[in-house]
Amino acid sequence: MKEIDARKLSCPAPVLAAKEAIENEQPGIIQVLVDNEAAKQNVSRFLESQSYQVEVQAEGPDFLVTGTTDGKPVPEKEIKMVSEDGETGKIMVMIATDRMGYGDDELGLKLIISFIKTLKEMGSDLWRLVFVNNGVKLTITESEVLDDIKELADSGVHILVCGTCLMHFNLLEEKQVGETTNMLDIVTAMQLADKVINI
Repeated sequence: MKEIDARKLSCPAPVLAAKEAIENEQPGIIQVLVDNEAAKQNVSRFLESQSYQVEVQAEGPDFLVTGTTDGKPVPEKEIKMVSEDGETGKIMVMIATDRMGYGDDELGLKLIISFIKTLKEMGSDLWRLVFVNNGVKLTITESEVLDDIKELADSGVHILVCGTCLMHFNLLEEKQVGETTNMLDIVTAMQLADKVINI
């Protein structure tokens, strides 16, 4: 059994510690102790992607994430999306703001709302939608485009929302759509994408 104390480690260090242990030791059981909700979600999802069965226990203010597997961990395979014309294409859109452009905030809000509502026109090429920094505010309860983002998620678009950013703005409990994620997931998604669009 591999035990990792990842308390006080900033994102994505808890996931990277688990990743390194699995790559080097391939433990049948791995336990990762974390001290915040975002790390709990990130480590749990990562272990599941490595074919571990995951259980989470609260230990005072901390969380003990335990992953168990009977065999050798097998990383989850990435599935290439295929567009209507048969060509493979995976577009990742990273949104780092709840306003588009600079100058007038009211105009910027109108533009980002219009942009989100129009994203569905990308069809099956839209693969990942990633929200970081102020962009995470588009995924919370009061967001004017929350229903549109949920519609994209329901259509198969994978929504990733930066956990560090949610915690910075104290919005972790307000997030209503997507997976709370970390920088390792975001960088990996950028590597796998055929094209990355930054807003």
